Amino acid sequence: MPSRQVSNRGKMRKRSLFPFWLKTLGFIAFNLAILLTLPARSAEKIILRYGPLEFSLKRESLEAYAKEGTIAPDLKSFVSRLDAKGQEGLRNILLAKADVDAIAVSQFFYSTQGEAILEVAGKLVQTPSRLSGFYALRSALILAANDPEGLTPLNIIKRFPTSEIFFNSEFAFELLRKVSQSARQTQKAIAAIEAQVTDPEGTTGEFSLDLQRMGTFSYRQQTLILDDSDRDRVFLADIYIPRRNDRLPLVIISHGLGSDRQTYTYLARHLASHGFAVAVPEHPGSNARQLQDLAAGFTRDISPPREFIDRPLDIQFLLDRLTQMYGDRINWQQVGAIGQSFGGYTALALAGAELNFPQLEYRCQKQHYSLNLSLLLQCPAQTLARQDYSLHDDRIKAVIAINPITSSIFGDAGVSAIQIPTAIVTGSADTVAPALDEQILPFTALTAPHKYLILLRGGTHFSTLGASSNDVSLPSQVVGPDPAIARNYLAALSLAFFGVYIAEDGRYQSYLSADYTRYIQREEMPLSIVESLRREQFN
Repeated sequence: MPSRQVSNRGKMRKRSLFPFWLKTLGFIAFNLAILLTLPARSAEKIILRYGPLEFSLKRESLEAYAKEGTIAPDLKSFVSRLDAKGQEGLRNILLAKADVDAIAVSQFFYSTQGEAILEVAGKLVQTPSRLSGFYALRSALILAANDPEGLTPLNIIKRFPTSEIFFNSEFAFELLRKVSQSARQTQKAIAAIEAQVTDPEGTTGEFSLDLQRMGTFSYRQQTLILDDSDRDRVFLADIYIPRRNDRLPLVIISHGLGSDRQTYTYLARHLASHGFAVAVPEHPGSNARQLQDLAAGFTRDISPPREFIDRPLDIQFLLDRLTQMYGDRINWQQVGAIGQSFGGYTALALAGAELNFPQLEYRCQKQHYSLNLSLLLQCPAQTLARQDYSLHDDRIKAVIAINPITSSIFGDAGVSAIQIPTAIVTGSADTVAPALDEQILPFTALTAPHKYLILLRGGTHFSTLGASSNDVSLPSQVVGPDPAIARNYLAALSLAFFGVYIAEDGRYQSYLSADYTRYIQREEMPLSIVESLRREQFN
């Protein structure tokens, strides 16, 4: 069935009905989980084991310390090693409450990705028989989330279904070593990037264009329903068409996991106001609705592995439909794509990055699981059939990937296949798709003749996201510095990049420079851009 317009009224009715089913079905699933995992007792003692040595702490000692500041004898030797700030920090950690819905906690830890987390956590937190704490932890998490005291580390300990908890300190130190090593390498890489753009004399260029401001073109917007019957896949797309007489360059925007087509509305409007046609599809297997379905128990996956194939094919199908609808209005030699996180993967796949199954198999062995959360999304792609999926689309002439996931799904070999202008945006404080593994190292593997690495110092995985009606409240530490800063950076640099490599407008070339990033950067979030980086500079 061809594309058609959809009214806003119909969309709002569907959204208003969905929470009822989410709560009703989720409540049933949650109570079944409680019945299956109800413990007979709670943990009274925590035993820390390192090699032949064991140290024990009473749970009531931790509780008294957290709530009253009382230091029991068994806790004294440990607490005495901390200064006043560290002691206060420990109390805060023990009582830190995660504001999450108990139903969602239950469904998540029964999902493929939740169980992968429990596999690692079970090596760290074990039962008295020194077996994995996988099932005991799941029980404790669910029960703590449903308790009036809420999901806190102390309450998880209280709800652990054995009288003793064994904490594998040796494994903890190994994890800590890996995290510390990665942090050191990341800092070296960031220092190497920033060393290239440091200029003691400051900005020397003249920039007459204010790329952060909206442009002068008005535009019309419509929402299409796209029905790809070959894949039994129906999805929406917002289209922005500027009112100008010449043929239009086109930019596709692909959202990240758990987002929707509203997330980058600010960027779509910005580019449209500067004369670009913009199309923003919503990927049904990895949007906000997918996470709602997970919470309701309708699916076991944060995102099905097939989404690695379907997302690029969504873009191809969308381009085919836009060709039919706007054949004479759009310049099909001037098409670009931009995406964030899973959308960053999507943009790189369209640009020519190739799926790398040997890399997936190697990186995703259980003993190689790290604190790189993006592997929870990448590794299930191992289950895909090994074949050529033809994800590369020659119509795409340039791409920007924001916080993309790349390390296992592509690896160096997969990324090096890209031969069109490419910009990768990374945030130094990204804890979901870590900068070093997912963006900086892949950038060094790029062989495209025109490439840029854009670094947001202090930027997180969520810094560039805009507002959406499906927003989930996130702590300020997770979001990072004022998101308006990152959004302004992205609006300006996206306009410059697509201005040069899609619209072929030479006026924008000087804006893809360290001079310009120094010109617009804010103290709260320093901004850098480089065109080359070698691993020898930071390894």
